[in-house]
Amino acid sequence: MEKKKPSRQQVYTLLVQIGRKDGDGLPDGATGAALMIYASGVDEAEAVRETVAILKQADTAPLDVTGYGTLEEREAEGHEIGDEERDLMQRALEENAVIVAQMTPFFDGEEPVFH
Repeated sequence: MEKKKPSRQQVYTLLVQIGRKDGDGLPDGATGAALMIYASGVDEAEAVRETVAILKQADTAPLDVTGYGTLEEREAEGHEIGDEERDLMQRALEENAVIVAQMTPFFDGEEPVFH
């Protein structure tokens, strides 16, 4: 029986800002949105590329991506990571997926607030 190579995939936490585009599904009056995403990849660059490609296929207009690193990197920086967030990260890893964990729409004149 062949031994399966350990996966080099890791899960990265990304914050993606999107603009408006016909069919994007954002609420009326929104000027864009921020998406908190967990994406798998062999490195952060691959996770970003896959995320942007999927968001474009979903008729959104990705404008900017900020990477917050892997679970281990975030823990080393003192981020508090709850069970629900860990479960979503594990699911992204197991399914080799891009998971949108949260969507925060922006409205004209509002500054985005991230916690």
